[in-house]
Amino acid sequence: MDIYQTSVRPLLFSGLKADPEMLHHQLMRGMVWLQETGDRPPAQWVQKRLRRSLCINHSALQQTLWGITFPNPVGLAAGFDKNGEATDAWECCGFGYAELGTVTYHGQPGNPRPRMFRLLDDQAALNRMGFNNEGAAAMAERLAYRAQATAGNGRSRFPIGINLGKSKITPLEEAASDYLASFRLLKNLGDYFVVNVSSPNTPGLRSLQSAENLDRILATLQQENAGKKPLLVKIAPDLEWEAIADILTLAQTHNLAGIIATNTTIRRDHLKTQILSATGKPVTEEAGGISGAPLRQRSTDIIRFIYQKTNGTLPIIGVGGIFTADDAWEKITAGASLLQLYTGWIYEGPWMFRRLLTGLLAHLETHGFTHLQEAIGIHATPD
Repeated sequence: MDIYQTSVRPLLFSGLKADPEMLHHQLMRGMVWLQETGDRPPAQWVQKRLRRSLCINHSALQQTLWGITFPNPVGLAAGFDKNGEATDAWECCGFGYAELGTVTYHGQPGNPRPRMFRLLDDQAALNRMGFNNEGAAAMAERLAYRAQATAGNGRSRFPIGINLGKSKITPLEEAASDYLASFRLLKNLGDYFVVNVSSPNTPGLRSLQSAENLDRILATLQQENAGKKPLLVKIAPDLEWEAIADILTLAQTHNLAGIIATNTTIRRDHLKTQILSATGKPVTEEAGGISGAPLRQRSTDIIRFIYQKTNGTLPIIGVGGIFTADDAWEKITAGASLLQLYTGWIYEGPWMFRRLLTGLLAHLETHGFTHLQEAIGIHATPD
């Protein structure tokens, strides 16, 4: 029996109607405690218990991309650990890697509250956080301390990505220099980097997905990068196919390491939720991006499109609507090499990982595969 789904979630979501951002803050406090005191009791004991009950370690699930070894293909999506406060603690929850951020060069408070909402009938969330974070310098200091503390401890390093966004106060025409400033501070502290031009919660940001604007940003970053770190771009699910194709051309031109598909959606059609109970307003009138189950099919379709267009040569991180092993399998067989969770994890709870990873192993056995790599893209093209 999963006590989270039978008792904890109904109490918090429906009974107490607890504020989502407050719950997020409380969870982060717990994770920071595990991070900062994990080398001594009682946090050490808690970490061992978590690993024993939540984690699945199997060589068939291990992935190697860009010279980075991922213990399993399921990572924490950007937006959860915005400041890199609990970097290594995510491993004991079952994650194979974590993507930190979104971080901006200038620290910023984000949008006014309330700014995070649950759509229970849709297994979804609506957020308009607005890249609230302490800034790139603060993250760099924290990660530098982490690198020093973990050096020589004999353990393999838990992979982390860093998601870069544009500061709200920076004009759109100066976006490239803003991304560059963050990258310069952080480039030696992350295993891979993501250019986030697809959040709907920073004014004008999605216009940076246009070929001309994105070309300038990628050229600037890659000149500084000199091919040393894998650089990816995260795209919106609301782009037309032609616009996605243009981004894929840029990815080839600038030797990007991959694509993250996708960010949240601004579409409101097919939602069961009509009124946002926290505000009393129609959901169609509320700003922000939708994540969770409503995004599942669109993100999978985009993964399949990218895989087809690139003949499987451009690695894809699939995110959006993953709740079960079948959801994960669908994205992998559509062409995703790695996956990320956020909303699905909040709804399904901590024991999701054991179900999800065990289910992936069962899918491999059913298909006669010995490794997850064999399944990538097998359903991306018609028979």
